Amino acid sequence: MPLPSGCGRLLRFPVGARGWPWLVWALLLILLCPATDSSAAPKKRLLIVSSYHREYLWSQDTQRGVCAGLLEFGYLDNPAQGETLTRTDTVESSRVVVQKLWMDTKRKSSQQEMAQNARQILRQAKTFQPDLLLLGDDNAANYIGTQYLDTRTPVVFWGVNVWPLKYGLLDSVEKPGHNVTGVYQPGYMQEGLEFLVKLVPGIRTIAILADESETSLAKVKEFRRLERAGKLPVRFIGAVVSNDEEQWKAGALAMARQADAIYLTNHNTIKDRTGQPVDQLVLGAWYLQHVKKPDIGDEKQFVEEGVLSVADDSGFKQGYEAVRMAHRILEQGENPAAMPPVAPSRGELIVNRERARMLGLESVILGNPLIEAIIDQADALKPPSPPPP
Repeated sequence: MPLPSGCGRLLRFPVGARGWPWLVWALLLILLCPATDSSAAPKKRLLIVSSYHREYLWSQDTQRGVCAGLLEFGYLDNPAQGETLTRTDTVESSRVVVQKLWMDTKRKSSQQEMAQNARQILRQAKTFQPDLLLLGDDNAANYIGTQYLDTRTPVVFWGVNVWPLKYGLLDSVEKPGHNVTGVYQPGYMQEGLEFLVKLVPGIRTIAILADESETSLAKVKEFRRLERAGKLPVRFIGAVVSNDEEQWKAGALAMARQADAIYLTNHNTIKDRTGQPVDQLVLGAWYLQHVKKPDIGDEKQFVEEGVLSVADDSGFKQGYEAVRMAHRILEQGENPAAMPPVAPSRGELIVNRERARMLGLESVILGNPLIEAIIDQADALKPPSPPPP
């Protein structure tokens, strides 16, 4: 083993001629030689794969949670490093190297596109060689998580909708049984509807408006389960589930004529007649201008967009709790096979003031003591930003 620089000359002193025993020289070496970098623990390598894209409001919320967790548990040295990760998808701190990759499955939503993106990400992951893999939302869990099942790399997912035993990654809730665990979204649909009915007591019926994504299909399925169990405070009269822009809009108008309220869930995988993705906020603006019924979503992003109310199934909490679980694995030595998946507590009960005003409900709603947060504007109705010079 080579000696640290600066120690070699100590060994050139004559030994024995001056009567110095070897033990004394060994002690001198320990005391006088400078510390070496070889004793420092290697930095952990964390790979984050998001199902979506950086402009998606949900992705921004989960990113804030991830950065908060990385900072709180000591993986980032300062908040600026979290900003760097958010801006550039990579950061190196004194303890970790973090890289983030995007599947972009809201806009590239066909099975062929998702499989192609997954293959590319798997190649990048093989090169990066992560110590732990964080997977954001269903498509990353399905396409990437299944490829890492029963490998030596621990995997923590977040944002899996409604039921964590999807995709064959866990044996059971109590005993996952493999190298995978994570955080799932219960939806808080029942709580959200109870909140809406207390805001607008005349509501008796509701319809769902959704795209045909993995996310929406899971939510519609859960909504129907709640209906069968008699847990909805209103009568469910039907759902419009389509990735076709014209069909989605026609269904929205039809449901608005029939239902007292609309449950607006994800609308990100919808395509126009040429097959091009339609931006969430573009669809949101059309919806807000043409459907004048009280409405509800299940995530903060929808009330930011302009929907009247949500019981927030918080993206921030999803990202934060995933990092907490990763910390338990990396630093506390816990085995993911024995770590049950978790669902964070509900986020805030939120109302959008601009939507309340549009529906003529501002004076009635905004004094309600149940409201925990108010958003003043609808992002979907903001004028577009001017193009860069």
